[in-house]
Amino acid sequence: MSGAIIFMQEDLKITEVQQEVLVGILSIVSILGSLIGGKTADLVGRKWTTALAALVFQIGVAIMAVAPSFQILMTGRLLCGVGIGLGGMIAPVYIAEISPSVGRGFLTSFLEISINVGILLGYVSNFMFSGLSVHINWRIMLAVGILPSVFIGVALFIVPESPRWLVMQNQVEKARSVLLKTNENEAEVEESLAEIQLAAGIDNANKHKEKAVWHELLMPSPSVHRMLVTGLGIHFFQQITGTDATVYYSPEIFKDAGLRVTLISLLQQLPWVLLKLPLFWFLRFS
Repeated sequence: MSGAIIFMQEDLKITEVQQEVLVGILSIVSILGSLIGGKTADLVGRKWTTALAALVFQIGVAIMAVAPSFQILMTGRLLCGVGIGLGGMIAPVYIAEISPSVGRGFLTSFLEISINVGILLGYVSNFMFSGLSVHINWRIMLAVGILPSVFIGVALFIVPESPRWLVMQNQVEKARSVLLKTNENEAEVEESLAEIQLAAGIDNANKHKEKAVWHELLMPSPSVHRMLVTGLGIHFFQQITGTDATVYYSPEIFKDAGLRVTLISLLQQLPWVLLKLPLFWFLRFS
């Protein structure tokens, strides 16, 4: 979007205010996707919630790619926001639940690397298609974003459902089968299965009264309170530093400075990926 917005302005004659709304609305609508994601994941499963997120995102991108006006462009952007909110919520949950405990931290952290690689590929797309007609180039820049979500859709016919969700649906044998695919040690599988059953409240339904999610968030126990402070604090300081603003508006900044927009934006993103790779491998082997 950051590179395409410059050409959108020229092609669709959108104003600066419309540009700001188009860019910023994604974060707001993503909240809606995140809020409905939890309930959806419990109803249909983590796997098919991911499929739904990919489908909604694909539809949104397709609408944006053919949009003849700002209003249609906004419609597609809203759908993209819902899809991103769904996907951003369910992806780490699914990864954590499907991963063996020994590699859970490493595999969950892989999501962050993937996001930065995706942003880098977005800049590559901007660079590759910037030389085309202004009526076509930004549409292709957006349309190629469909490809990763198509890959996700295909992969979902191969990967298993979350063992935790299967246990929640009283499908314990299927959950055991999934765990055996990721861990060959049967003793560890049985231990993991017992932990999942305990957490899901199947074995100890009478001993552990389930607390409402909102009650747990608003009146957290000491352990949950520490997790909330840590999680919210990290995201708060990440956003307050202006990371998203830099990603979205760097092409405009470079353009006003008289620099070649797409190439400089591409080079700007490289350090993000390169600096996170050492941390990624540290988590892998620590």
